[in-house]
Amino acid sequence: MSALTVKTLVQSWETVRFELLNRKISDLGLKIEGSPAEPYILRLRREMEAKGFFFKPRLYLTDEWGCPDRTPVIGIPFYLADERLTRLEEEQSGEIEDPKTIMMLLRHEAGHAVNYAFRLWERSSWKEIFGSFTKPYRDIFRPDRFSRRFVRHITAQPYGRTYAQKHPDEDFAETFAVWLTPRSDWRQRYLRWPVLRKLKYVDRLMKEIRRQKPLNPRRKLARPVENMNLTVAAHYGKKAEIFRRAARGYVDDSLREVFPPSRGRVLVPAGDLFRRRRAELRERVVRWSSLSEPEAETILRKLESRSNALGLRYPRSAERAKNMDAVALAVALALDYDYTGRLTG
Repeated sequence: MSALTVKTLVQSWETVRFELLNRKISDLGLKIEGSPAEPYILRLRREMEAKGFFFKPRLYLTDEWGCPDRTPVIGIPFYLADERLTRLEEEQSGEIEDPKTIMMLLRHEAGHAVNYAFRLWERSSWKEIFGSFTKPYRDIFRPDRFSRRFVRHITAQPYGRTYAQKHPDEDFAETFAVWLTPRSDWRQRYLRWPVLRKLKYVDRLMKEIRRQKPLNPRRKLARPVENMNLTVAAHYGKKAEIFRRAARGYVDDSLREVFPPSRGRVLVPAGDLFRRRRAELRERVVRWSSLSEPEAETILRKLESRSNALGLRYPRSAERAKNMDAVALAVALALDYDYTGRLTG
């Protein structure tokens, strides 16, 4: 077996998938800054700034797209903050948002945020144009696919581009999104359509409020990612164990056995132990198995990275015992791989 084979094993999608499914979403350390989602958010901010807005809606990670009821914040699905989670979402749900769709959804949610921030739905002119905000909200509706009284923007199954017909709040958000989209040429595109009246109204209204401070400062978040204490598998309604056999490079369970939850005044990161003792551990692994140094190095780096990802720690007073445990674990995994071609035994 080669070092490349070991590397492929520990970095295989089957192993990474099982690692993710077993983690609590709140423990994944997800954030927008520096994530694949950030460029889209920065683009939305530039588009709103180009329209002269002082208002900048807060964006946060949660379980789905949306704005909490009458709260001017925008929730983004957590899986867009990590490429591995994006792949998992596509695998589990059968679809994933492409860049064009992400921007369309962001502009739509920005419309909700602007509506809520400035309490626009309370205006008599808004009610005249879009209807009653308090109209019952129904998940199932029967749209008129040929109506020209509504913009055609995001695609929502099974309704196609008729989502604006769902509710006055959605009608405004969709109209705002079309208005906000750069080079949408909405005046020409919707020329002679009755919906042009709505677009012109939004254009006038935004010019009126864009430099004002929000009337509604609420920032209450619904299911922020930091509070999502269920595992990724539970989020998808799956049992992670059905994926175990394919995860031949999975080492988390072994690490948790060696570094169980500990109490103590001084706790040392387990990942540091593998980093500091790597040369010694590598020598032991090579001596007691038939693995080469590059193969042993790959396994040790895997143990270090997963220890860090899991936040494993041990009491400093147990340093000597943990050194021995680390040696035993590394050698055992190496022997397992040597004989079975897997790290999980």
